[in-house]
Amino acid sequence: MEQSYISRTSGIRMKDKLGYAFGDLASCLVFGLTQSVLNKFYTDVLEISVLSVMIMTIIARVWDAINDPIWGRMIDGSRVYPDGRYRHWLKVFAVPVAAAAVLMFLNVKGFPNAGRIAWIYVTYILFGMLYTCINIPYGSMAQVITSDDKERSSLSVFRSIGSTFGAMPAMVLASFCYVAMTDANGNKVLGADGKVLKVMSPSITLIGVAIIAVLAVVFYFLCYGWSRERVTSRPAPKQKGQTGKVILTLLKSRPFMAVSVASMLFLAAQMFGQGYNAYLFDKFFNKQGLTMLPTVFQYLPVAVIMFFATKMGNRFGRREVCSYGVLAAAAFYLVLFVLALFGITNVWLYLAANLVAGIGTAFIFLLVWALASDAIDYNKVKYGLNDDATSYAFYTFMRKLGQTVATILINVPLLIIGYEGSKLRTEGLNDAALKTMYNYSVMIPAVLFLLVFLILRFVYPLSKKRVDELQVEKEAYYSEQAE
Repeated sequence: MEQSYISRTSGIRMKDKLGYAFGDLASCLVFGLTQSVLNKFYTDVLEISVLSVMIMTIIARVWDAINDPIWGRMIDGSRVYPDGRYRHWLKVFAVPVAAAAVLMFLNVKGFPNAGRIAWIYVTYILFGMLYTCINIPYGSMAQVITSDDKERSSLSVFRSIGSTFGAMPAMVLASFCYVAMTDANGNKVLGADGKVLKVMSPSITLIGVAIIAVLAVVFYFLCYGWSRERVTSRPAPKQKGQTGKVILTLLKSRPFMAVSVASMLFLAAQMFGQGYNAYLFDKFFNKQGLTMLPTVFQYLPVAVIMFFATKMGNRFGRREVCSYGVLAAAAFYLVLFVLALFGITNVWLYLAANLVAGIGTAFIFLLVWALASDAIDYNKVKYGLNDDATSYAFYTFMRKLGQTVATILINVPLLIIGYEGSKLRTEGLNDAALKTMYNYSVMIPAVLFLLVFLILRFVYPLSKKRVDELQVEKEAYYSEQAE
């Protein structure tokens, strides 16, 4: 009996899964720095206003709207190299993206204000461009490592596991990059509660960033060495106006746009928590050493759920388990908000709620890439769209918009309460401002997670039944393409 195309281009092993996981581990090592550390480094060390940081991030995303599709088209149109269509680019950009991450954390406080702002624009946008150059081909690899949707679901889980470990070093750095604040005479400065005030140390931060960057390079090359491309792919034909046609097709694809927007909002919620907690635990709870715990507690359930997320997604449907899980997370943040109205804002209660909410978000965290792969498969079958890198570039851009949304959501509350970086210490925040700071920390994730639920459940159409049908249609499509 003749072997089907999908069975011939599947059969991944643990080495494939680990290799693919190492790619996102590497990416999240450097990208996690922008989530957990960079915003506070800009405001507290370089003393750049929160408004300037917010504007810079928005401008960077406007550039991404131009840069990402261009790079995606270049990848789709490039030749297939001896070491692979997509994995080739890992070895090309591993060192440059790590070096760019270090440049963002150089202490240029001695520059005039205009010089500091120019520096963060250049280094932040440079990092974003280089990250795009490596992340788009890496993400596109899932489409060529295997053609089987269940194996891609497994790759999604391992990728998410890799990102979990990759995000941790930045969270550790965000918790322990502080030193005691001293006055002009070298004496330690005490806050209103009698405790020593702490400030972010630029030297400790830079050393930590440099170590993380080196680790990223190591794991990028492990991903390159342990990955294998099984599905044959060909360069996209170079036709005038093809980029616009591809983007228009993506915009009219209901599954692709739904998962892109849902992923954007989910990432915004994740990044908001990681970035905002640096301020919340510094100013509201005054427990800088616990800054990393909310994110760690959110990720802890992943260590358990990763063992059966693929099986549950295959049995009940990836859309179904992701949507209802994120709805549960929204409910727990709403509970925290209601308790805050009655004056209950205990730090341990906050951490416990993050742990429980993490159980709900673990499913979408682990399976979101499989949802995206399903949507890309849908576009192949329905529209004949084989431009995987361009599709992934658009999806990546939407996730970067999530980063912009998170930056806005972090900095707007800080503007509202009058945060001025290193010029404002705990005693400068009154009780009303501190309560407002806390309310935003629980209200914003609740709203974002609720929106993700609504999109996945009522807009994203690829239910379990439809995905099973799509697998049959995909076999016929691939077989026809291979002839």
